[in-house]
Amino acid sequence: MRRDVAIIGAGAAGLSLAWRLLCPPRGAAAPSVVLVDAPPGPLRPLPRTWCYWERGPGEYDAWLTASWRRVRLHGADGRPVPCDLGALRYKMLTSESFARGVGPRLAGLDRVEAVAEGIADGPGGATVSCRTADGRERRVHARWVFDTRPPSPLPPGRVRLLQHFKGWFLRSGRPVFAPGTVDLMDFRTPQPPQGLSFGYVLPLSRHEALVEYTEFSREPLSDEAYDRALRHYAGSLLGTGGFEVRGVERGRIPMTDGRYERRAGRSTFRIGAAGGAVRPSTGYAFAAIQRQTRAVAALLHAGREPLPPPAYPGRSLLMDAVLLRGIDTGRVSGPEFFTRLFEEVPPERLLRFLDGETRPSEEFRIGLRTPVLPMLRATAELPFLARRA
Repeated sequence: MRRDVAIIGAGAAGLSLAWRLLCPPRGAAAPSVVLVDAPPGPLRPLPRTWCYWERGPGEYDAWLTASWRRVRLHGADGRPVPCDLGALRYKMLTSESFARGVGPRLAGLDRVEAVAEGIADGPGGATVSCRTADGRERRVHARWVFDTRPPSPLPPGRVRLLQHFKGWFLRSGRPVFAPGTVDLMDFRTPQPPQGLSFGYVLPLSRHEALVEYTEFSREPLSDEAYDRALRHYAGSLLGTGGFEVRGVERGRIPMTDGRYERRAGRSTFRIGAAGGAVRPSTGYAFAAIQRQTRAVAALLHAGREPLPPPAYPGRSLLMDAVLLRGIDTGRVSGPEFFTRLFEEVPPERLLRFLDGETRPSEEFRIGLRTPVLPMLRATAELPFLARRA
């Protein structure tokens, strides 16, 4: 099989790129595209929920589970910090809804259900070697290949934490949720000896919500430990009373300053999490994936080399490395850091900062709201830390 473009992986990045490639601007032709995705099983990602913020209506609004104009933090001392997002909206989209939404446009797309085992450069493109569920080998040739699979091992980094979480889609016995407000970070949870923890609530009605327990730390918890933390958070802190768990979501997101290479060969590129789209300090990725795939599609439609742009400016990644170092060493209190930012920085500016879209002058003013001396010490240490896999 030979196509203009081969995309490995049908997650957020793969489907977003295919969606954009098949809708060219006036005067441009859509390239031929093949989507290579693992068969059902351990190599195919589990269903997941993506959240992001954007101004006003967006192209995926018809597929959203919910959206909100208000978010809230709770400090470790219990004080609430409400934030009105103004023209921005915080949006919730499930992977199943996204796949259904893009489905009609991708109906004629060539698909290969197989595990990609290798990519080799060749004359005029690259070849993807695949193996189907019944053991047959297949080869896909394309002028350009976009690989969305997370690299293994991760790129060497000077700092490395893990954002790990488990969530329950639950129905509570009491009307405890505020449907108009997301609890973005609730630091009333017991804090671990190293790192930080918080609750996260996406309310769907007075009785229904996705409730998550999240930690930033070096190692994940056992499943039993997540369940204990969730029962305590939902029952004791949220006051749900009896509740029914209707679904489960879990995840592990690397938080590292490792350098994700966006180019893997003459004709092969990495996008999405594989191309550095996950913001190290927060774990958010969906908005960066949209920026990346939008830029790649525009380059391909213009007949240019489709090197994905950096997901975030270098200075944003440096600030993330400093913060992660501060949290990992215990010199920076994560709950105090984030609570102070949301208390003192206008929400619209803060969310642009988290997306890597602020100017240096804005970032300087935001930096003054952080614990300056511990952050300066972490900055001074970074050049002397070895990068480890």
